[in-house]
Amino acid sequence: MLCSQCPRKCNIERSESRFGYCGVGELPRLARVAPHYDEEPPISGTRGAGTIFFSGCNLRCVFCQNYEISAETLGRSVTPYQLSEEYRKLEAMGVHNIEFVTPSHYADAILESLRFYTPRVPLIWNSSGYDSPETLRRLDGIIDIYLPDFKYSDNALAGRLSNCPDYAQTATSAIEEMLRQCGDVQMDGDLMTRGVIIRHLVLPSHTRNSIGVLDIIKERFGTRALVSLMAQYMPAGKAADYPDIDRRLTKREYNKVLEHFLDLGLDGFAQELDSSDKKYVPEWDYA
Repeated sequence: MLCSQCPRKCNIERSESRFGYCGVGELPRLARVAPHYDEEPPISGTRGAGTIFFSGCNLRCVFCQNYEISAETLGRSVTPYQLSEEYRKLEAMGVHNIEFVTPSHYADAILESLRFYTPRVPLIWNSSGYDSPETLRRLDGIIDIYLPDFKYSDNALAGRLSNCPDYAQTATSAIEEMLRQCGDVQMDGDLMTRGVIIRHLVLPSHTRNSIGVLDIIKERFGTRALVSLMAQYMPAGKAADYPDIDRRLTKREYNKVLEHFLDLGLDGFAQELDSSDKKYVPEWDYA
């Protein structure tokens, strides 16, 4: 079957010997399966999110802090049935949810895995935001919480740093579909059970891009989604080859974006500037 699961639509017949633009074959490739405690509070709760980190990616972010798994595809391939067994193990640990991290290129396999076992906790789709609305529609009624990035309002910057010069309009369309499916945020006590949280990572030297992202969110989505403003950027991957992003954020840069976030009246979360630390990068121990 020719792959068209993500907006790249590379139409490659992915197999264990033939890879798509995402750099991986048809079977899900896992880098880590474990409870994760560093997500937004209503996601991690007290017992952690049940995260499944997938290898490969349909973007080419030169600064990716997970470069070993996104670009170098560190990990181990499993069948959809074996993937479903990981859901059972995570549930047995008492996690609040099952969180698919960077799953866009494995939509087919994830849907197949859920035929073997459907978890009794909410399912989370944690993606780059570079998702196909057609694929997302296949997830309608299955995914409870969407956790997309909204990386860029500046398509030229998106093209240079992530090789996706159509990012802004693609992510906007994807998030519109996510909101259509999930509607307003629903909570059970301190835990989120349904809805959308839009993440934005502030990049050094590019506060105008961040302000543009926040403006799009407010104009197109209002306050229907929560927004998570992230300050955890640190040079990783190939960032050393790009002088404008080969450093951490300054306090002045982050405060400029944070002030705009507050002025717009967006609801959500804002990281502390000292969250830029390697200790928050997981160990890829599934390989």
